[in-house]
Amino acid sequence: MDSLFTDDEKAFRRHVRASIRAMLPADLAEKTRAGIHLSREDMARWNRILDERGWAAHHWPAAHGGTGWTPIQRFIFESECADADAPPLSVFGVYLVGPTLYTFGSEAQKARYLPTIRSGAEFWCQGYSEADAGSDLASLRTTARKVDGGWVIQGQKAWTTEGHFADLMICLARTNSAVKPQAGLSLFILDMKAPGVSVHPVITIDGAHSVNTVFLDEVRVPDDALVGELDKGWTYAKFLLGHERINNAQVHRSRREFTRLKALAARTPAPGGGVIADLPGIRQRVAGLEVELSALEATILRILADQTQGREPGPEASIVKVIGSRLQQSISDLAMDVMGEDGIHITEDGSDPDAGERRGWTERHLFRRVVTIYAGTNEIQKTIIARTVLGL
Repeated sequence: MDSLFTDDEKAFRRHVRASIRAMLPADLAEKTRAGIHLSREDMARWNRILDERGWAAHHWPAAHGGTGWTPIQRFIFESECADADAPPLSVFGVYLVGPTLYTFGSEAQKARYLPTIRSGAEFWCQGYSEADAGSDLASLRTTARKVDGGWVIQGQKAWTTEGHFADLMICLARTNSAVKPQAGLSLFILDMKAPGVSVHPVITIDGAHSVNTVFLDEVRVPDDALVGELDKGWTYAKFLLGHERINNAQVHRSRREFTRLKALAARTPAPGGGVIADLPGIRQRVAGLEVELSALEATILRILADQTQGREPGPEASIVKVIGSRLQQSISDLAMDVMGEDGIHITEDGSDPDAGERRGWTERHLFRRVVTIYAGTNEIQKTIIARTVLGL
């Protein structure tokens, strides 16, 4: 893969690699290796460290406080962060809300919110999905009713990731019921501490609390909470989801986890002698995943090359989301087969140096049932691909 980069890009990689390893606290790297769910404090701490270097919003334009890096430089930076086991940033502020606000928001919204997103001082969540409006987002029932000085929002949001961490929500609500569903939606900024907001935890199959149900009971927001134009929320929502789907490909972290899994297989005893990594069935699956990961990396590099020429991704966002999420599940499936019963029977008394890693793999395997569902189910993404790419 390194042969695809210019000498300047290779030099940039060396600079970023050395810088990240100098900045990254060892305890944060250890926590990242150990589990999939980090605390708000851990994510915010790494966010602050990067912001002090000017790298927190690495994919933003320089005019909005970003680095101004090329798409290829951003790819390299994210790869090095994953290889160093750096914590992920909270995806909603830096990756989703920030680009939406600097593209469609008012000057006042940019001045108010972009600095705290970059610094990690404020966390965001995404108020899109509802109990009966997940993949069919246009059927959402949350409403925003105009009143003097603002709006009153009424409804319920489901599967709100990091809602219990969030200070603010980017909320999609219906403002016009007299037009077709997609044409009557608007996007609002909502204070999670406002009267009428209640957050209820949803414990996922891995036993962790990362998602929530949020009830919005007559929540008042001011006029300046509206993002962009009234009834244009569907356009803004699709923009945000395109960024989310590319981010959810998670190619760099999948590559890092795959490397760690191969190392675990190389030191895990096989029945009858030798190690698991040398079993023909395991070797075949490892080779297949290696090819698929390389293909995903090449696809994302093609998207980045298009972005360098000013072309934003269309159905490509759906393609990499489908492939990337499936690969995440395939890697954790292989991990469970490598570990066998040791993935369930884990000794925590300190006698097993791999106990923490095996526990992490089991938790990831359970949680990653969701990756083919969020950001638009893979079934919906395949329909988008069929219509827009294949013309079916």
